[in-house]
Amino acid sequence: MHHPGDAPRGERSALVSPDLHVGSFRFWFVGQRWEWSDEVARMHGYEPGEVAPTTELLLSHKHPDDRQHVQDALDHALHSRSSLSSRHRFIDTGGRVHTVIVLADRMLDDDGAVVGTEGYYIDLTDTFDQTHRQALDASLPELLESRAAIEQAKGALMLVYRIDANAAFELLLWRSQHTNTKVRALATQIVAELSGIEYQPEDLRREFDHLLLTAHERIDRGVDH
Repeated sequence: MHHPGDAPRGERSALVSPDLHVGSFRFWFVGQRWEWSDEVARMHGYEPGEVAPTTELLLSHKHPDDRQHVQDALDHALHSRSSLSSRHRFIDTGGRVHTVIVLADRMLDDDGAVVGTEGYYIDLTDTFDQTHRQALDASLPELLESRAAIEQAKGALMLVYRIDANAAFELLLWRSQHTNTKVRALATQIVAELSGIEYQPEDLRREFDHLLLTAHERIDRGVDH
């Protein structure tokens, strides 16, 4: 399994789209131990290394209307040994409200046992400029050549994560850059695998998180689902 937090702390910011605010995290089930990247610390209003993240600290930042939802998601991950998936709001130390997607997968040890969950905080708080979006489209001809697959993948992201078209595009572009995979190849793979997802309604987010985080691993091998 690909480990999203494997990049050195100082290099993580270079792996994401400059228009998308992303930070990584790890959460070990035993002892409920957390690790934040510098970006996640800054999202919450802390300087890197200023605080040691804990479950209590994370919950204290959650928006009052979303705190129980996050607690329920965390309890589910702990009890089912599955990934932590969520969309919620939190309040940083300056009082600013952030809307984030927590996009994660299971974390495995060397023997393949599930030991926790790891992934990304994706901050949706800032809006994206349409003029910039049009310029980006023009600079990437491959996007225009395979618009159908990209639009289908964007549609899936919009539905699952409840985000707008610009945010969905940024999310797809981020995964493309992070995995050094062409956008059209990644979009085509995601669309091809969508019909093969087997899930209960409450597990759709976790299944789709796994698909989005690992689709690039199956492109060269031609694995079909």
